[in-house]
Amino acid sequence: MSTGFIFDVDGTILDSMGIWMNVGELYLKDMGIKAEPNLGEILFEMTMNEGAEYIQKKYNLNLTTEEICTGINNRVYKFYEKEAMPKPKVIDFIEQAYENKIPMTIATSTDRPMIEAAFKRLHIDKYFKKIFTTTEVGHGKDKPDIFIKAMEEMETTPKQTWLFEDGAYSIETAKQLGIKTIGIYDPASEKDQEKIRNLTNIYIKNWTEHKTLLNQIQNNK
Repeated sequence: MSTGFIFDVDGTILDSMGIWMNVGELYLKDMGIKAEPNLGEILFEMTMNEGAEYIQKKYNLNLTTEEICTGINNRVYKFYEKEAMPKPKVIDFIEQAYENKIPMTIATSTDRPMIEAAFKRLHIDKYFKKIFTTTEVGHGKDKPDIFIKAMEEMETTPKQTWLFEDGAYSIETAKQLGIKTIGIYDPASEKDQEKIRNLTNIYIKNWTEHKTLLNQIQNNK
């Protein structure tokens, strides 16, 4: 029976969750403005537009919310293009899966240009059949659409499909579809670790376990 892998990116393949906590501070720093200590926590719960409005009012910026959104997006893009690094040993696992002819796709909430820039720099874009983004699909990972599209691309059923993910809500959606799940630890989701452990078929603290992981997956029918 064929198997397909769906990968999240931030916190799963890339050690990149920090940029989303720090981007407001970095954006203001680029303009010579010192951010309040907990700005990242405040913005993390907001949409991009809400965050831009907050920054505009809080720091009395003579910019439109659209201009602030563009500035923040440019700062994030620069991070993915030049700085974002893979989690240790994750590329070894991806290469191992590729050598075993396992089709792989991406399901991410981050916009395509950022993911493509990072993957191209890291030379891992060739391993994935297709990148699916929540923006392009039109629904977040709290809805099944992105996972259904990924399975269609790989021509796999839910029972043949594994999701690699660090976010509890995304894991819950996949499980409701019947997709098997592997939870990846990331500090950004520290508070959800017990829930993630309970939800997933396999849980790993890091990718150093990659050598035995493929065997675990193959034995977990």
